[in-house]
Amino acid sequence: MPKEELERLKKVEEKYKFRANEYYLSLINWEDKNDPIRRIIIPNIEELEEWGFEDASKEHSYTISKGLQHKYKDTALLLVNDVCGSFCRFCFRKRLFKDIGKEVVRTREIGEDIEYIKQHEEITNVLLTGGDPLLLSTKKLESIIESIYKIEHVKIIRIGSKIPAFNPYRILNDVSFVEMIKKYNKNGKKLYFIVQFNHPNEITSEAVKGINLLLNSGSILANQTPLLHKINDDPKILSQLFKKLSFIGVPPYYVFQNRPVMGNKGFVVPLEKGYSIFLQALETISGLAKRPRFVMSHETGKIEVSAMTKDNIIFRYHRSHNPENYRKFFVFKRNPEAYWFDDYKEPVEIFNYSEVN
Repeated sequence: MPKEELERLKKVEEKYKFRANEYYLSLINWEDKNDPIRRIIIPNIEELEEWGFEDASKEHSYTISKGLQHKYKDTALLLVNDVCGSFCRFCFRKRLFKDIGKEVVRTREIGEDIEYIKQHEEITNVLLTGGDPLLLSTKKLESIIESIYKIEHVKIIRIGSKIPAFNPYRILNDVSFVEMIKKYNKNGKKLYFIVQFNHPNEITSEAVKGINLLLNSGSILANQTPLLHKINDDPKILSQLFKKLSFIGVPPYYVFQNRPVMGNKGFVVPLEKGYSIFLQALETISGLAKRPRFVMSHETGKIEVSAMTKDNIIFRYHRSHNPENYRKFFVFKRNPEAYWFDDYKEPVEIFNYSEVN
C-alpha cells in the first residue's frame, strides 16, 4: 500500500482497531482496490463517517452479569474473548475492542455466569462468542466447555467463530484442539460451530481442510454472514457463497441485515434492496443451500423479512425476547431508504397467523 494511503488510514486505526495475519492478507489481490477481502479487513477512510450506534442491538439490556447475556428463553450467550483472528471492519461489537475487558468474562471469573445457567433449567443452548473463542488456548477453551457440558439441561454448546476463514491453521496445527472437540460430542450433546464466511474467496483449500476436521470431530456446522456492500451484495456472489458452503457441508444459516453500528455506513445495503438481492441469490441453488433466513438482530429479537410486494414489506419475529411477538406479522408501506426495522413507522396492519383460516 502507498505510504500516503497508510498515513490517511492511521486516523481510522486510532478510532477502530486493526488486526490481521499473514494467511488472511495473502488472500487479497492487491492490484484490485475493490478486492472483497481487502474491504473486509483493511481500514477504510469511510469508517470515519458519523453514523450509527455503539450498541445498535442494545445488548446491554439483556446482560445478566459480566460476559453473560440472556435474551431468548432457551439460549444464553457468553462473551469469552475480546480478540479476533483479524478485525472485520464492519464488526457490530467493535465497542469490545475499544473498552478491553469491560464486557468480556475471563476464564477465572466465569463461575457466576455458570451458576446462573445452572439455576435456569430453561437454558438448553449456550453460545460462546466474543471476540473469537478460538483465539483462546485449547486449555482455556476446554475449561469453559467442560463447565457448561456438566450442566445436564444444556444440550447444545455453540461456538461462534470466524477462525476457519481468518486462520484455518489454528485448527490444522493443533491436534489437541481437535481431540478436545471430539470429547464433547458424546452422550447426547453436540458442539455446534457457527462460522462466518462472507465471500467465496475465503473458502480456500486450507479452510476446507479445517472445516473437515471440525466435521469429522462430530461437530455440527452452519454459516452466517451479514449482507455487505461491495463484498457480497451481488446475487451471483451471494449465490456462489451459498453453493460453495453447501458443497463443503456447511449449511447457510442466517444472512443479516447489517446493523446500524458506528463506522459501518459504507458496508450497509438498504434493507429492501438487500432482501431482493437475497431472494435472487436463492433462485439458482439447490434446496440444501436455500436454508438461510434474511434477518435483523434487533434489540427486541431476530426479525425476519417474510415477503415484499409492490407496495408493502412484511416482517415476523423469528426469535423474540417477548413471547407475545410470536405469531405476529407486521405489514409496512415500503421505504426504499430504510436500513433498519426502526426506519419503518406505523404498520399498515398487524395480524396473528393463528387467526388466519
